[in-house]
Amino acid sequence: MSRPEPAQTQDAARRPHHLSAKRVLDLDPLLDDPKTRIVVCCGSGGVGKTTTAAALGLRAAERGRKVVVLTIDPARRLAQSMGIDSLDNTPRRVKGVEGDGELHAMMLDMKRTFDEIVEAHADPERAAAILGNPFYQSLSAGFAGTQEYMAMEKLGQLRARDEWDLIVVDTPPSRSALDFLDAPKRLGSFLDGKLIRVLLAPAKVGGRAGMKFLNVGMSMMTGALGKLLGGQLLKDVQTFVAAMDSMFGGFRTRADATYKLLQAPGTAFLVVAAPERDALREAAYFVERLAAEDMPLAGLVLNRVHGSGADRLSAERALAAAENLEEPRIVDQEGGKAGLRNSPDTYDSSESAASEAPAPDAGSPAVTDLEHTAATDEPQTHVERSVDQLTASLLRLHAERMQLLSREQRTRDRFTALHPEVAVAEVAALPGDVHDLTGLRDIGNRLAAHRPELPDPEV
Repeated sequence: MSRPEPAQTQDAARRPHHLSAKRVLDLDPLLDDPKTRIVVCCGSGGVGKTTTAAALGLRAAERGRKVVVLTIDPARRLAQSMGIDSLDNTPRRVKGVEGDGELHAMMLDMKRTFDEIVEAHADPERAAAILGNPFYQSLSAGFAGTQEYMAMEKLGQLRARDEWDLIVVDTPPSRSALDFLDAPKRLGSFLDGKLIRVLLAPAKVGGRAGMKFLNVGMSMMTGALGKLLGGQLLKDVQTFVAAMDSMFGGFRTRADATYKLLQAPGTAFLVVAAPERDALREAAYFVERLAAEDMPLAGLVLNRVHGSGADRLSAERALAAAENLEEPRIVDQEGGKAGLRNSPDTYDSSESAASEAPAPDAGSPAVTDLEHTAATDEPQTHVERSVDQLTASLLRLHAERMQLLSREQRTRDRFTALHPEVAVAEVAALPGDVHDLTGLRDIGNRLAAHRPELPDPEV
Protein backbone atom coordinates (compact mmCIF):
# COMPACT_ATOMS: atom_id res chain seq x y z
CA MET A 1 0.00 0.00 0.00
CA SER A 2 1.53 3.30 -1.10
CA ARG A 3 2.08 6.04 1.40
CA PRO A 4 0.22 9.29 0.78
CA GLU A 5 2.13 12.18 -0.65
CA PRO A 6 3.15 14.88 1.87
CA ALA A 7 0.84 17.41 0.20
CA GLN A 8 -2.09 15.00 0.48
CA THR A 9 -1.29 14.37 4.15
CA GLN A 10 -1.22 18.10 4.84
CA ASP A 11 -4.54 18.60 3.02
CA ALA A 12 -6.13 15.81 5.03
CA ALA A 13 -4.87 17.31 8.26
CA ARG A 14 -6.27 20.70 7.38
CA ARG A 15 -9.64 19.50 6.09
CA PRO A 16 -11.39 19.13 9.49
CA HIS A 17 -10.66 22.78 10.22
CA HIS A 18 -12.53 24.03 7.15
CA LEU A 19 -15.93 25.54 7.78
CA SER A 20 -18.91 23.48 6.77
CA ALA A 21 -21.87 25.21 5.17
CA LYS A 22 -24.22 26.59 7.80
CA ARG A 23 -27.56 24.93 8.51
CA VAL A 24 -30.59 26.88 7.33
CA LEU A 25 -33.33 27.58 9.87
CA ASP A 26 -36.76 26.58 8.48
CA LEU A 27 -39.30 28.51 10.53
CA ASP A 28 -42.61 27.70 8.84
CA PRO A 29 -42.67 24.03 9.94
CA LEU A 30 -41.90 25.19 13.48
CA LEU A 31 -44.75 27.71 13.46
CA ASP A 32 -47.18 25.30 11.78
CA ASP A 33 -46.51 22.39 14.15
CA PRO A 34 -49.46 22.15 16.59
CA LYS A 35 -47.06 20.68 19.16
CA THR A 36 -45.17 23.98 19.25
CA ARG A 37 -46.95 25.97 21.97
CA ILE A 38 -44.28 28.47 23.08
CA VAL A 39 -41.61 30.33 21.09
CA VAL A 40 -39.17 32.37 23.17
CA CYS A 41 -37.14 35.07 21.39
CA CYS A 42 -34.05 35.88 23.42
CA GLY A 43 -30.74 37.64 23.03
CA SER A 44 -28.96 40.82 24.01
CA GLY A 45 -30.60 44.24 23.83
CA GLY A 46 -31.05 46.16 20.60
CA VAL A 47 -30.90 43.24 18.17
CA GLY A 48 -34.55 43.24 17.06
CA LYS A 49 -36.12 40.72 19.44
CA THR A 50 -39.42 42.61 19.69
CA THR A 51 -39.81 42.99 15.93
CA THR A 52 -38.84 39.36 15.37
CA ALA A 53 -41.37 38.14 17.94
CA ALA A 54 -44.15 40.27 16.42
CA ALA A 55 -43.32 39.16 12.87
CA LEU A 56 -43.32 35.48 13.88
CA GLY A 57 -46.63 35.93 15.71
CA LEU A 58 -48.22 37.58 12.69
CA ARG A 59 -46.93 34.91 10.31
CA ALA A 60 -48.19 32.09 12.54
CA ALA A 61 -51.60 33.77 12.84
CA GLU A 62 -51.89 34.24 9.09
CA ARG A 63 -51.05 30.57 8.65
CA GLY A 64 -54.08 29.63 10.77
CA ARG A 65 -52.99 29.62 14.42
CA LYS A 66 -54.40 31.56 17.35
CA VAL A 67 -51.41 33.47 18.68
CA VAL A 68 -50.62 35.84 21.52
CA VAL A 69 -47.40 37.87 21.56
CA LEU A 70 -46.10 38.80 25.01
CA THR A 71 -43.67 41.69 24.78
CA ILE A 72 -41.58 43.18 27.56
CA ASP A 73 -40.51 46.21 25.50
CA PRO A 74 -42.07 49.39 26.94
CA ALA A 75 -41.62 51.26 23.64
CA ARG A 76 -44.87 51.97 21.82
CA ARG A 77 -43.65 51.07 18.34
CA LEU A 78 -44.96 47.49 18.56
CA ALA A 79 -48.46 48.64 19.50
CA GLN A 80 -48.40 51.21 16.71
CA SER A 81 -47.20 48.67 14.14
CA MET A 82 -50.12 46.44 15.10
CA GLY A 83 -52.63 49.28 14.86
CA ILE A 84 -53.31 49.36 18.62
CA ASP A 85 -53.32 52.59 20.60
CA SER A 86 -51.55 50.99 23.56
CA LEU A 87 -50.71 47.60 25.03
CA ASP A 88 -51.21 46.57 28.64
CA ASN A 89 -51.34 43.47 30.80
CA THR A 90 -54.43 42.15 28.99
CA PRO A 91 -54.17 40.50 25.54
CA ARG A 92 -55.76 42.63 22.81
CA ARG A 93 -56.75 41.35 19.41
CA VAL A 94 -54.94 42.77 16.41
CA LYS A 95 -57.07 43.76 13.43
CA GLY A 96 -56.01 43.42 9.81
CA VAL A 97 -54.65 39.88 10.09
CA GLU A 98 -55.10 37.92 6.87
CA GLY A 99 -56.15 34.27 6.92
CA ASP A 100 -58.12 32.20 9.40
CA GLY A 101 -55.96 32.69 12.49
CA GLU A 102 -55.99 35.31 15.24
CA LEU A 103 -53.25 37.53 16.62
CA HIS A 104 -53.37 39.01 20.12
CA ALA A 105 -50.72 41.19 21.74
CA MET A 106 -49.93 42.37 25.24
CA MET A 107 -47.17 44.20 27.07
CA LEU A 108 -46.06 42.98 30.48
CA ASP A 109 -47.04 45.21 33.38
CA MET A 110 -44.56 43.98 35.95
CA LYS A 111 -46.22 45.48 39.01
CA ARG A 112 -49.74 44.54 37.92
CA THR A 113 -48.64 40.93 37.41
CA PHE A 114 -47.15 40.84 40.90
CA ASP A 115 -50.38 42.33 42.28
CA GLU A 116 -52.40 39.61 40.53
CA ILE A 117 -50.28 36.93 42.21
CA VAL A 118 -50.91 38.46 45.62
CA GLU A 119 -54.64 38.82 44.96
CA ALA A 120 -54.88 35.22 43.74
CA HIS A 121 -53.01 33.65 46.66
CA ALA A 122 -54.05 35.71 49.66
CA ASP A 123 -57.37 36.51 51.32
CA PRO A 124 -58.71 40.04 50.64
CA GLU A 125 -57.60 41.48 54.00
CA ARG A 126 -54.06 40.14 53.76
CA ALA A 127 -53.84 41.09 50.06
CA ALA A 128 -54.79 44.68 50.90
CA ALA A 129 -52.10 44.82 53.60
CA ILE A 130 -49.45 43.51 51.20
CA LEU A 131 -50.40 45.78 48.28
CA GLY A 132 -50.27 48.86 50.51
CA ASN A 133 -46.94 47.98 52.08
CA PRO A 134 -44.09 50.35 50.99
CA PHE A 135 -41.53 47.54 50.93
CA TYR A 136 -43.76 45.48 48.64
CA GLN A 137 -44.33 48.49 46.38
CA SER A 138 -40.59 48.93 46.00
CA LEU A 139 -40.02 45.21 45.47
CA SER A 140 -42.76 44.85 42.87
CA ALA A 141 -41.68 47.96 40.96
CA GLY A 142 -37.95 47.56 40.62
CA PHE A 143 -36.26 44.75 42.53
CA ALA A 144 -33.46 43.14 40.51
CA GLY A 145 -34.86 40.23 38.51
CA THR A 146 -38.52 41.08 39.15
CA GLN A 147 -39.24 41.92 35.51
CA GLU A 148 -37.78 38.66 34.24
CA TYR A 149 -39.56 36.67 36.95
CA MET A 150 -42.90 38.32 36.24
CA ALA A 151 -42.48 37.67 32.53
CA MET A 152 -42.26 33.98 33.33
CA GLU A 153 -45.19 34.23 35.75
CA LYS A 154 -47.28 35.76 32.98
CA LEU A 155 -46.12 33.08 30.56
CA GLY A 156 -47.26 30.43 33.04
CA GLN A 157 -50.64 32.14 33.40
CA LEU A 158 -51.15 32.32 29.63
CA ARG A 159 -50.15 28.69 29.13
CA ALA A 160 -52.43 27.51 31.95
CA ARG A 161 -55.44 29.19 30.32
CA ASP A 162 -54.90 27.06 27.19
CA GLU A 163 -56.67 29.73 25.14
CA TRP A 164 -53.98 30.19 22.48
CA ASP A 165 -52.36 27.74 20.09
CA LEU A 166 -49.06 29.57 20.27
CA ILE A 167 -47.46 32.00 22.72
CA VAL A 168 -44.56 34.09 21.40
CA VAL A 169 -42.44 35.67 24.14
CA ASP A 170 -40.20 38.70 23.70
CA THR A 171 -37.73 38.48 26.58
CA PRO A 172 -36.70 41.51 28.66
CA PRO A 173 -33.83 43.71 27.43
CA SER A 174 -31.51 42.60 30.24
CA ARG A 175 -27.85 43.49 30.63
CA SER A 176 -27.17 39.85 29.91
CA ALA A 177 -29.45 37.47 28.08
CA LEU A 178 -28.67 34.88 30.75
CA ASP A 179 -30.63 36.91 33.32
CA PHE A 180 -33.81 35.64 31.71
CA LEU A 181 -33.03 32.06 32.69
CA ASP A 182 -31.67 32.91 36.13
CA ALA A 183 -34.38 35.32 37.31
CA PRO A 184 -37.14 32.84 38.25
CA LYS A 185 -34.83 30.83 40.49
CA ARG A 186 -33.12 33.95 41.83
CA LEU A 187 -36.30 35.70 42.93
CA GLY A 188 -37.82 32.46 44.14
CA SER A 189 -34.71 31.79 46.22
CA PHE A 190 -34.85 35.30 47.66
CA LEU A 191 -38.48 35.02 48.71
CA ASP A 192 -37.93 31.55 50.14
CA GLY A 193 -34.38 31.99 51.44
CA LYS A 194 -32.43 32.65 54.61
CA LEU A 195 -32.91 36.41 54.49
CA ILE A 196 -36.68 36.08 54.59
CA ARG A 197 -36.49 33.59 57.46
CA VAL A 198 -34.28 35.97 59.43
CA LEU A 199 -36.68 38.85 58.85
CA LEU A 200 -39.64 36.66 59.71
CA ALA A 201 -38.12 35.48 63.01
CA PRO A 202 -39.09 38.55 65.12
CA ALA A 203 -42.75 38.03 64.39
CA LYS A 204 -42.50 34.37 65.40
CA VAL A 205 -40.10 34.62 68.35
CA GLY A 206 -41.03 37.91 69.98
CA GLY A 207 -39.41 39.56 73.07
CA ARG A 208 -35.70 40.35 73.35
CA ALA A 209 -34.73 37.38 71.19
CA GLY A 210 -37.00 38.74 68.53
CA MET A 211 -35.33 42.17 68.74
CA LYS A 212 -31.95 40.48 68.34
CA PHE A 213 -33.07 38.80 65.14
CA LEU A 214 -34.64 42.07 64.07
CA ASN A 215 -31.35 43.89 64.42
CA VAL A 216 -29.62 41.22 62.35
CA GLY A 217 -32.23 41.67 59.63
CA MET A 218 -31.81 45.44 59.73
CA SER A 219 -28.04 45.21 59.31
CA MET A 220 -28.53 43.16 56.15
CA MET A 221 -30.99 45.60 54.53
CA THR A 222 -28.61 48.26 53.26
CA GLY A 223 -28.01 50.13 50.02
CA ALA A 224 -30.46 51.85 47.74
CA LEU A 225 -33.54 50.13 49.18
CA GLY A 226 -32.77 51.42 52.66
CA LYS A 227 -32.28 54.97 51.37
CA LEU A 228 -35.57 54.78 49.49
CA LEU A 229 -37.66 53.63 52.45
CA GLY A 230 -35.81 55.56 55.18
CA GLY A 231 -36.55 55.02 58.87
CA GLN A 232 -39.70 52.99 58.20
CA LEU A 233 -37.72 50.25 56.49
CA LEU A 234 -37.59 47.84 59.42
CA LYS A 235 -41.27 48.07 60.26
CA ASP A 236 -42.35 47.84 56.62
CA VAL A 237 -40.18 44.78 55.96
CA GLN A 238 -41.44 43.02 59.07
CA THR A 239 -45.07 43.73 58.13
CA PHE A 240 -44.45 42.59 54.55
CA VAL A 241 -42.73 39.36 55.57
CA ALA A 242 -45.43 38.50 58.07
CA ALA A 243 -48.18 39.06 55.52
CA MET A 244 -46.37 37.14 52.77
CA ASP A 245 -45.33 34.20 54.97
CA SER A 246 -47.89 31.81 53.53
CA MET A 247 -47.01 32.74 49.92
CA PHE A 248 -43.22 32.30 49.86
CA GLY A 249 -43.33 28.61 49.08
CA GLY A 250 -45.60 29.33 46.14
CA PHE A 251 -43.00 31.53 44.47
CA ARG A 252 -40.43 28.76 44.56
CA THR A 253 -42.98 26.21 43.31
CA ARG A 254 -44.04 28.40 40.39
CA ALA A 255 -40.42 29.21 39.56
CA ASP A 256 -39.67 25.50 39.28
CA ALA A 257 -42.81 24.90 37.24
CA THR A 258 -41.85 27.72 34.85
CA TYR A 259 -38.40 26.26 34.41
CA LYS A 260 -39.90 22.88 33.52
CA LEU A 261 -42.26 24.62 31.08
CA LEU A 262 -39.27 26.15 29.32
CA GLN A 263 -37.67 22.71 29.06
CA ALA A 264 -40.80 21.03 27.67
CA PRO A 265 -40.81 19.70 24.09
CA GLY A 266 -43.52 22.19 23.08
CA THR A 267 -41.17 25.14 23.76
CA ALA A 268 -38.71 26.45 21.17
CA PHE A 269 -36.00 29.05 21.81
CA LEU A 270 -34.88 31.39 19.07
CA VAL A 271 -31.68 33.29 19.77
CA VAL A 272 -31.81 36.68 18.05
CA ALA A 273 -28.61 38.56 17.22
CA ALA A 274 -27.06 41.07 14.85
CA PRO A 275 -23.92 40.29 12.81
CA GLU A 276 -21.79 42.13 15.35
CA ARG A 277 -19.09 40.73 17.60
CA ASP A 278 -20.68 41.53 20.97
CA ALA A 279 -24.17 40.40 19.95
CA LEU A 280 -22.95 37.08 18.55
CA ARG A 281 -20.69 36.51 21.54
CA GLU A 282 -23.75 36.90 23.77
CA ALA A 283 -25.68 34.58 21.44
CA ALA A 284 -22.93 31.96 21.73
CA TYR A 285 -23.09 32.13 25.54
CA PHE A 286 -26.85 31.74 25.42
CA VAL A 287 -26.66 28.74 23.06
CA GLU A 288 -24.24 27.04 25.41
CA ARG A 289 -26.42 27.81 28.43
CA LEU A 290 -29.54 26.46 26.74
CA ALA A 291 -27.69 23.25 25.93
CA ALA A 292 -26.48 22.97 29.54
CA GLU A 293 -30.05 23.40 30.83
CA ASP A 294 -31.53 20.95 28.30
CA MET A 295 -33.74 23.62 26.79
CA PRO A 296 -34.87 23.20 23.16
CA LEU A 297 -33.05 25.55 20.78
CA ALA A 298 -34.63 26.00 17.35
CA GLY A 299 -31.90 28.20 15.89
CA LEU A 300 -30.41 31.65 15.43
CA VAL A 301 -32.12 34.60 13.76
CA LEU A 302 -29.44 36.93 12.40
CA ASN A 303 -31.00 40.37 11.93
CA ARG A 304 -29.84 43.46 10.03
CA VAL A 305 -27.52 41.61 7.68
CA HIS A 306 -26.15 43.71 4.82
CA GLY A 307 -25.96 42.35 1.29
CA SER A 308 -24.97 43.55 -2.16
CA GLY A 309 -26.00 42.69 -5.69
CA ALA A 310 -22.50 43.53 -6.92
CA ASP A 311 -20.44 41.47 -4.49
CA ARG A 312 -18.23 40.16 -7.31
CA LEU A 313 -16.49 43.54 -7.30
CA SER A 314 -14.22 43.37 -4.27
CA ALA A 315 -13.41 46.29 -2.01
CA GLU A 316 -9.77 46.25 -3.15
CA ARG A 317 -10.65 46.46 -6.85
CA ALA A 318 -13.24 49.18 -6.22
CA LEU A 319 -10.73 51.29 -4.27
CA ALA A 320 -8.07 50.80 -6.96
CA ALA A 321 -10.50 51.89 -9.67
CA ALA A 322 -11.53 54.94 -7.61
CA GLU A 323 -7.89 55.96 -7.13
CA ASN A 324 -7.22 55.66 -10.86
CA LEU A 325 -10.16 57.95 -11.61
CA GLU A 326 -9.08 60.49 -9.01
CA GLU A 327 -5.36 60.39 -9.93
CA PRO A 328 -5.15 59.58 -13.68
CA ARG A 329 -2.00 58.56 -15.59
CA ILE A 330 -0.48 56.76 -12.54
CA VAL A 331 -1.46 53.18 -13.32
CA ASP A 332 -3.99 53.11 -16.12
CA GLN A 333 -3.23 54.97 -19.34
CA GLU A 334 -5.35 55.79 -22.31
CA GLY A 335 -4.66 53.77 -25.42
CA GLY A 336 -1.36 54.64 -27.08
CA LYS A 337 0.09 56.96 -24.42
CA ALA A 338 1.96 54.33 -22.49
CA GLY A 339 3.51 52.94 -25.65
CA LEU A 340 4.73 56.34 -26.83
CA ARG A 341 6.15 57.30 -23.46
CA ASN A 342 7.94 54.01 -22.92
CA SER A 343 9.21 53.51 -26.48
CA PRO A 344 13.06 53.49 -26.64
CA ASP A 345 12.95 55.50 -29.85
CA THR A 346 11.34 58.46 -28.13
CA TYR A 347 13.65 58.78 -25.12
CA ASP A 348 15.17 62.31 -24.96
CA SER A 349 13.54 63.17 -28.29
CA SER A 350 10.66 65.37 -27.27
CA GLU A 351 12.63 68.59 -27.62
CA SER A 352 14.21 67.62 -30.95
CA ALA A 353 10.86 66.52 -32.30
CA ALA A 354 9.40 69.84 -31.33
CA SER A 355 12.32 71.75 -32.88
CA GLU A 356 12.21 69.77 -36.11
CA ALA A 357 8.48 70.28 -36.61
CA PRO A 358 7.74 73.34 -38.79
CA ALA A 359 5.99 76.20 -36.97
CA PRO A 360 2.67 77.04 -38.59
CA ASP A 361 1.81 80.59 -39.50
CA ALA A 362 -0.35 82.55 -37.10
CA GLY A 363 -3.17 82.73 -39.55
CA SER A 364 -2.92 79.23 -40.88
CA PRO A 365 -5.89 76.85 -40.70
CA ALA A 366 -3.96 74.56 -38.37
CA VAL A 367 -3.73 77.22 -35.67
CA THR A 368 -7.40 78.10 -36.04
CA ASP A 369 -8.41 74.44 -35.72
CA LEU A 370 -6.28 73.94 -32.59
CA GLU A 371 -7.74 77.02 -30.91
CA HIS A 372 -11.28 75.89 -31.77
CA THR A 373 -10.62 72.37 -30.48
CA ALA A 374 -9.21 73.67 -27.17
CA ALA A 375 -12.18 75.96 -26.70
CA THR A 376 -14.76 73.25 -27.38
CA ASP A 377 -12.92 70.63 -25.25
CA GLU A 378 -13.05 72.64 -22.01
CA PRO A 379 -16.76 71.95 -21.18
CA GLN A 380 -16.41 68.33 -22.25
CA THR A 381 -13.34 67.85 -20.05
CA HIS A 382 -15.19 69.40 -17.10
CA VAL A 383 -18.12 67.01 -17.59
CA GLU A 384 -15.78 64.03 -17.85
CA ARG A 385 -14.05 65.03 -14.62
CA SER A 386 -17.42 65.40 -12.85
CA VAL A 387 -18.45 61.95 -14.05
CA ASP A 388 -15.12 60.53 -12.91
CA GLN A 389 -15.50 62.09 -9.45
CA LEU A 390 -19.04 60.75 -9.11
CA THR A 391 -17.94 57.31 -10.25
CA ALA A 392 -15.01 57.34 -7.83
CA SER A 393 -17.33 58.26 -4.96
CA LEU A 394 -19.70 55.42 -5.85
CA LEU A 395 -16.78 53.01 -6.02
CA ARG A 396 -15.63 54.09 -2.56
CA LEU A 397 -19.15 53.63 -1.18
CA HIS A 398 -19.22 50.17 -2.71
CA ALA A 399 -15.83 49.41 -1.15
CA GLU A 400 -17.15 50.43 2.28
CA ARG A 401 -20.19 48.18 1.80
CA MET A 402 -18.00 45.24 0.80
CA GLN A 403 -15.74 45.81 3.81
CA LEU A 404 -18.85 45.78 6.03
CA LEU A 405 -20.03 42.55 4.38
CA SER A 406 -16.63 41.02 4.96
CA ARG A 407 -16.69 41.91 8.67
CA GLU A 408 -20.21 40.55 9.08
CA GLN A 409 -19.31 37.37 7.22
CA ARG A 410 -16.24 36.78 9.39
CA THR A 411 -18.28 37.34 12.54
CA ARG A 412 -21.05 35.03 11.36
CA ASP A 413 -18.57 32.36 10.29
CA ARG A 414 -16.85 32.46 13.69
CA PHE A 415 -20.18 31.72 15.36
CA THR A 416 -20.94 28.98 12.80
CA ALA A 417 -17.54 27.39 13.36
CA LEU A 418 -18.12 27.40 17.11
CA HIS A 419 -21.69 26.08 16.88
CA PRO A 420 -22.15 24.26 13.54
CA GLU A 421 -25.22 22.49 14.94
CA VAL A 422 -27.21 25.75 15.18
CA ALA A 423 -29.47 26.50 12.22
CA VAL A 424 -29.40 30.12 11.02
CA ALA A 425 -31.92 32.41 9.33
CA GLU A 426 -30.66 35.73 7.97
CA VAL A 427 -32.79 38.86 7.64
CA ALA A 428 -31.60 41.78 5.54
CA ALA A 429 -31.08 45.20 7.07
CA LEU A 430 -33.99 47.45 6.18
CA PRO A 431 -33.70 51.18 5.40
CA GLY A 432 -36.05 52.12 8.26
CA ASP A 433 -38.08 50.88 11.21
CA VAL A 434 -41.20 48.72 10.91
CA HIS A 435 -44.35 50.80 11.38
CA ASP A 436 -47.28 48.58 10.40
CA LEU A 437 -48.49 45.05 9.73
CA THR A 438 -47.15 45.24 6.18
CA GLY A 439 -43.65 45.75 7.55
CA LEU A 440 -44.05 42.91 10.04
CA ARG A 441 -45.37 40.70 7.25
CA ASP A 442 -42.31 41.55 5.16
CA ILE A 443 -40.01 40.57 8.04
CA GLY A 444 -41.88 37.28 8.38
CA ASN A 445 -41.50 36.60 4.66
CA ARG A 446 -37.79 37.28 4.86
CA LEU A 447 -37.44 34.98 7.88
CA ALA A 448 -39.02 32.13 5.93
CA ALA A 449 -37.39 32.84 2.56
CA HIS A 450 -34.22 30.74 3.13
CA ARG A 451 -32.30 33.45 1.30
CA PRO A 452 -28.80 33.99 2.73
CA GLU A 453 -27.69 37.61 2.71
CA LEU A 454 -24.04 36.72 3.34
CA PRO A 455 -22.06 34.23 1.23
CA ASP A 456 -21.78 30.73 2.65
CA PRO A 457 -18.38 29.76 4.03
CA GLU A 458 -16.26 27.76 1.64
CA VAL A 459 -16.01 24.06 2.29
